[in-house]
Amino acid sequence: MLKKSSWVLWGAALFLAWHGLLLLFLWSRPLGPGAGGEEGSLLTAQVVRLAGDAEAELEKQQHLLRQIQRYSRLRGGRRGAQPPQKAPPSSPPPDPVVLPVLVLACDRSSVRRCLDGLLRYRPSAQRFPLIVSQDCGHAETAAVIASYGDALTHLRQPDLSDIPVPPEHRKFQGYYRIARHYRWALAQVFRTLRHRAVIVVEDDLEVAPDFFEYFQAAFPLLLADPSLWCVSAWNDNGKEQMVDPARAELLYRTDFFPGLGWLLLAELWEELEPKWPPAFWDDWMRQPQQRRDRSCVRPEVSRTVTFGRKGVSQGQFFDQYLKFIKLNDRFVPFTRLDLSYLRKEEYERTFLPKVYSLPEVKVEELQGNPPGELGAVRLQYSGRDSFKALAKALGLMDDLKSGVPRAGYRGIVSFVYRGRRVYLAPPADWRGYDPTWS
Repeated sequence: MLKKSSWVLWGAALFLAWHGLLLLFLWSRPLGPGAGGEEGSLLTAQVVRLAGDAEAELEKQQHLLRQIQRYSRLRGGRRGAQPPQKAPPSSPPPDPVVLPVLVLACDRSSVRRCLDGLLRYRPSAQRFPLIVSQDCGHAETAAVIASYGDALTHLRQPDLSDIPVPPEHRKFQGYYRIARHYRWALAQVFRTLRHRAVIVVEDDLEVAPDFFEYFQAAFPLLLADPSLWCVSAWNDNGKEQMVDPARAELLYRTDFFPGLGWLLLAELWEELEPKWPPAFWDDWMRQPQQRRDRSCVRPEVSRTVTFGRKGVSQGQFFDQYLKFIKLNDRFVPFTRLDLSYLRKEEYERTFLPKVYSLPEVKVEELQGNPPGELGAVRLQYSGRDSFKALAKALGLMDDLKSGVPRAGYRGIVSFVYRGRRVYLAPPADWRGYDPTWS
């Protein structure tokens, strides 16, 4: 169609050129001898007539050209054809997730073990900046932290003063200092450094090879599901004989706040900071007023272990439980896995029916079965004392915080016993946690 238009334009131009030359020739032609006014008038009339013919022909050609152009546009519109357009600039790729790691340190020069592990497995300094906040003013620990130079940011808690405590809490002065340090350090991360989220660890934790991969994959889930308020690297019942290392990719929801390597969003800190407690911050987090029926994500196999036997807790639970926690040693590519099963609606649609469809057994049957017996089972408890007795008999942590068992979801605790998957669960008509179970 463009070819036709070009030919018409060329034809019109040639037509005008030819008639222009003819007109010029006639005007410049001399009149013959004896020519009078009559002959000159006749010639003028001929020229005027030729000019009029030329103008009419030009209008005819222009009308034809307009028809061709109109037809071309209509035909292109019917076919959906569009004139070539410059492609709009593509939107820039989203910025990679930045998840800083905040290490809370005090007077342990063994913080080096924690920092070495984090730096060994950290895939990117830009995406996972390392921030060490030190309390206590311990010179040896400060020197160890400073030795890492630009590999980390070293913050120092400025307030090292004693904290007035009730007389009955004198021996708990350390817990008051820890709560004050947490508040200051988290404020630095969210208020001063303006980060969107943070992974919190303490100076006596060692991390798994896929520690960063795990948190990077779970971060979008935390953003998308308001029924979640943290992601934890810790399984309270993660002793080696009570987990399945072959299922290291398995994750759960839990109503118990695990801590010990956990991810929180800035929005949660905005909620918690105004009412942050003076002491025992982790148990405070487990109270219904703070938890507000929200859950955390936790792994089958822990992504952290603690090597700090001595601390403010004086080794409480360490010799009985903590030193036996299994640290995952196999890299799981969590960012390539579909974690949507952890969303509340999907999880309850699948997890709860699975648990309550399992055969119910008595603890004596479970203990009497030979190791390696196949088939998952359910063990039911009926109250606080019943839960504590069964947990103690099976080697689980038996303490409850505001009625919530460690690693439990809707009262259900999943673990492995003699190679067999067991769910310690309340009755199917469970009505919720009883805060007096503490």
